[in-house]
Amino acid sequence: MTPGFLNLNKPSGMTSHDCVAKVRRLLRCKRVGHGGTLDPAATGVLPIAIDKATRLLQFLLPDKAYRATIRLGVQTTTDDLEGEIIAKQPAAQLNLETVKTALQQFQGQIQQIPPNYSAIQIQGQRLYDLARAGKTIDVPARQVEVDRIQVLDWRPGEFPELDVEIACGPGTYIRAIARDLGIALNTGGVLASLTRTTSCGFQLADSLTFDEIETQIQQETFQPISPIAAVAHLPSVSLPVTDAKRWCQGQKIANLPLNIEDFKLPSSTRVHREDGSLLGIGQLISGDLGAILIPQIVLV
Repeated sequence: MTPGFLNLNKPSGMTSHDCVAKVRRLLRCKRVGHGGTLDPAATGVLPIAIDKATRLLQFLLPDKAYRATIRLGVQTTTDDLEGEIIAKQPAAQLNLETVKTALQQFQGQIQQIPPNYSAIQIQGQRLYDLARAGKTIDVPARQVEVDRIQVLDWRPGEFPELDVEIACGPGTYIRAIARDLGIALNTGGVLASLTRTTSCGFQLADSLTFDEIETQIQQETFQPISPIAAVAHLPSVSLPVTDAKRWCQGQKIANLPLNIEDFKLPSSTRVHREDGSLLGIGQLISGDLGAILIPQIVLV
C-alpha cells in the first residue's frame, strides 16, 4: 500500500481504534494510525495514516473544529448522552443572551478538567477504566485553548439546546465545555451530539465514509492523500543528490545556502530531493556558519 493519509468521516458507534482496525482490514495494511481520538458517539473527521505515513502524525497541523449540540438542564456521568443521568433540572427560564454571556468565559486560554470518562492516563491507567471500576479520581485541570465559539442555533424549552461551532487547540474536550457551561448557568449541561469538521488540516467536506472507501477499493480508484500534502504547512528544504544520500543515512547537513531569516529556528522542516520527492522531516537549527539540518524522520 502506498504511504499516505485518509480523511475518514467516522460514523457514530465506532471507537477510533475500531476505525483503524477496519481501515487496516480494508487496505490490507499492518501499519495504520489515527491523528486524534473521537468519542464513539461522535462523527466527522478522523485523519488516518497509512504505512510509513504513521511516522508523520506528530507533524500534522494541531487545529481542530467541531459542530456541537449542548443540552441544558441535564447532567450525566460521562458529560454526554451516553452516560447515566445523575441530575435533571428543567431550564425553561434560560434565554439566548444569558447563555451567550456565559459562553464568553470558555474562549481563549482556559483551565479545563477532562471528563472522568476519557482516555487520559492517571497513574498509568485510563480515566475511563478507573471510572468504570467505581474509583473517584481528582483529575487536575489542564490549560487548553479555545479560539472561537460561534452560536448557530438556540432551541428554548424545558431542556433547551444550543448548537455551536468551536475551533480549538489539541486536548480540548467539548464534553467538558458542555458540562462547565451547565455549571456556570446553574442548570447542568451535557453534550448531545458532536461532529468534528476540521482536524490536522483535513476538512469534513473532503472526507470519505467507509462505504465510499470500499467502493473506491472495488473500483481500484482509491488513492491515499500524499504525505507531502499533509505536511505542506511545514517549511521545506531541497537537497542535492549527494547531500540527500548523506542525510538519509542519518548525517547532519551543515552550511546550507539558506536565508535563516525565512525560518523560525529551530524548525521542523520538510526535506526533499531535487526532484521534489519527500525524504522525511528534519530539524533545522542555527550553526556558527549557517543552518544545520538534522534528520528526525527518514521515510526512504
